[in-house]
Amino acid sequence: MSTLKKQNQSLTKSWALGAAGIIFAVFLWWIFTRAATGNLMLAAFAPANVPDALKSLLDRGVLLSDIGISLLRLLSGLGLAALLGVPLGLVIGFSHLVEQTSAPLVQFLRMVSPLSWAPIAVALFGVGSLPVIFLVAIAAIWPITLGTVSGVRALNPAHLQVARTLGASGPEQLRSVVLPSIRPFVLSGIRLALGIGWVIIVPAEMLGVSSGLGYEILNARDRLAYDEMLVVILVIGVLGIALDTLAQKLLK
Repeated sequence: MSTLKKQNQSLTKSWALGAAGIIFAVFLWWIFTRAATGNLMLAAFAPANVPDALKSLLDRGVLLSDIGISLLRLLSGLGLAALLGVPLGLVIGFSHLVEQTSAPLVQFLRMVSPLSWAPIAVALFGVGSLPVIFLVAIAAIWPITLGTVSGVRALNPAHLQVARTLGASGPEQLRSVVLPSIRPFVLSGIRLALGIGWVIIVPAEMLGVSSGLGYEILNARDRLAYDEMLVVILVIGVLGIALDTLAQKLLK
């Protein structure tokens, strides 16, 4: 009972400190915007403008639809990255020859900014959701691939040997031994890829698309609606926290 009480007290303290940090950040935010009265853009970023700007976006019916579209693009890119990254990681992890052959290319590609591929994505897929999904997948594939490789390397060879002794075929070994063993590593890679993809999707949605949270930032800027632009930025941050929290829950 005392252990449960300590856990509750620790959780309450954590929430209290987090709330205090947010309040302090908002106070600094308010001070900064109050001191920048000569700058119209910074003045529009004042915390007091957030409720009206949020109401305006909701009344126009764009915010919720943009959130849905951005999340759909994110999940599509993440799914494509997992579909390609897990098999690639398995091949690299199980084949020493493939690992040595592909290492320079993999290191080179993962060090190239995903946004560097933007002109190629637009040239291949035109404007719309496809280039955005492509850029998210390019960003997300490497954490998933490397997480899978790490899982394969951590696999106990004795488990595979036992499966072979019992007459398990290659697909049966993969399904019954390999995939369950590497799942924590793959899920950790997917969680990391989720954060990277969420960061990439906002600038990716500034490539000629007419929907999504990235587009809404440009749209607000072009209309000089800086308060609405601030709200979209805040929404992106809150959604990012929610996505990461959900990913942590799924990992547990």
